[in-house]
Amino acid sequence: MNDKPNITYITFGGHVELQKYRFLYFAMTFSVYVLILCSNSTILCLIWVRRSLHQPMYVFIAALLCNSLLLSTNVYPKLLIDLLSDVQITSHLACRIQALIYYSLCGSEFLLLAAMAYDRYVSICKPLQYQAVMRKRTVTALLVLAWLLPSCQLVPSLILGDGFKLCKFTLNGIFCNNAVTKLSCMTSAGPYVIYGVFILVSTIFVPLAFILFTYCKILVISCRRGSDVRKRAMQTCAPHLLVLVSFSCLCSYDVIIARLDVDLPKAARSIMTLQVVLYQPLFNPIIYGLKMKEIHKHLKRLFSRSRICVCVALINN
Repeated sequence: MNDKPNITYITFGGHVELQKYRFLYFAMTFSVYVLILCSNSTILCLIWVRRSLHQPMYVFIAALLCNSLLLSTNVYPKLLIDLLSDVQITSHLACRIQALIYYSLCGSEFLLLAAMAYDRYVSICKPLQYQAVMRKRTVTALLVLAWLLPSCQLVPSLILGDGFKLCKFTLNGIFCNNAVTKLSCMTSAGPYVIYGVFILVSTIFVPLAFILFTYCKILVISCRRGSDVRKRAMQTCAPHLLVLVSFSCLCSYDVIIARLDVDLPKAARSIMTLQVVLYQPLFNPIIYGLKMKEIHKHLKRLFSRSRICVCVALINN
């Protein structure tokens, strides 16, 4: 299997059940990827162009959509190539780097949602201090922290796992995630496992606890201040909570499947694993496009103008 002596190659076992209809799966996967790119990019461009959307809340939404694009681009191009290939193969190093980028972006998603929760807390609970607290410098610092912290935390795990010898060479999946650790012999994996638990706690459970605490405070304070404040809180917080619940469920599945030897058919495992990079990148623009009033208003105007332009072009032809 190894054409180069210094490079260890692994194959993807999850593609075996998909090979019979691989051109159909390729067309479906390519269509989904294009849809992800178009839907997320449309709202991103809208937030960039419209000055009325140059507010911290919409900047964080744009960052979340950009994170979805990066997450999808980390997985889909290689997946599309594999679907057209007779042999699905990658180097062990490239696989671990893909897994590092994948989990780094997953961690960034939780931190971005935590930043959005903090923004909503200041806006609703301390409205008079909002402009002073959520300055451009604060927003920039939160964005940099959300994208750099998970990746910096994961680099040591990449170094710690570099010395592990491989006992298996077939990855039970369709792209590289936590399942890559199952390929190692893990004779002395104590520091690696402990550090993995530290990353799990710091990038998922701590932000999740902060988000839940923040929204509980928002709920208590908005109930005290009357129906108008409660209505505004529900309008702006509900989309974030929906995205949080959805992404938390998908990540929980990913962690459970990677850590527990659950007996699932290969096709079912492959499809369910793909949901993390299929469902969430499409769910984000749909939720924010429909539930955020300002974004929905601008999207309606954009599609109305597009419809008028198409009609005019058809009439002229």
